[in-house]
Amino acid sequence: MLLKRSGGVEWLLVFLGNPGLRYHGTRHNAGYMAGDALSQKLGVRIDRLRFRALTARCEIAGHEVMLMKPQTYMNLSGEAVGAAAKFYKIPPERVLVVSDEVHLPVGRLRVRKKGSAGGQNGLKNIISHLGTDAFPRVRLGVGAPPHPDYDMADWVLGTFKNEDAALMEEAALRAADACICYISEGADAAMTRYNQK
Repeated sequence: MLLKRSGGVEWLLVFLGNPGLRYHGTRHNAGYMAGDALSQKLGVRIDRLRFRALTARCEIAGHEVMLMKPQTYMNLSGEAVGAAAKFYKIPPERVLVVSDEVHLPVGRLRVRKKGSAGGQNGLKNIISHLGTDAFPRVRLGVGAPPHPDYDMADWVLGTFKNEDAALMEEAALRAADACICYISEGADAAMTRYNQK
């Protein structure tokens, strides 16, 4: 549901990825995929440029939410998130971030109230800009490289193939539902429902 302009944003819902067609469908853009799934579900377009991000305002369970797809490239995602959080005076526990996770099998979700960056540079930059790692996140499993010597940058910038592509399409929809659940029912409900094998 679209919102009128009155009132302030209560939550930031941030979907991590890299802008541009070159990165469409890559593992690193799993967050963007979830954002696209959620925007379709809610009937909004994440297309208004603010805070160096494409944004949309919507309502989830009576809360005013800003959806964000940072356009800074992954490693500088915190610039957009930090600026929006400061502008709207949103505490870290209401900055919900959706990102890819190489330490989870393809399509698996992990919802957490807080945690380390786990090597994910977008999360690392957000932690730096917010000054804390105590913000919630939904992590989408994109699988690990096939062998230890595989270049991680090449892996996360590669695209999903065949069965993995279908798994990620379904996982993006579940991640969107997990975000709605987190905001509407709380962290414990979201973790219980979506942190399953």
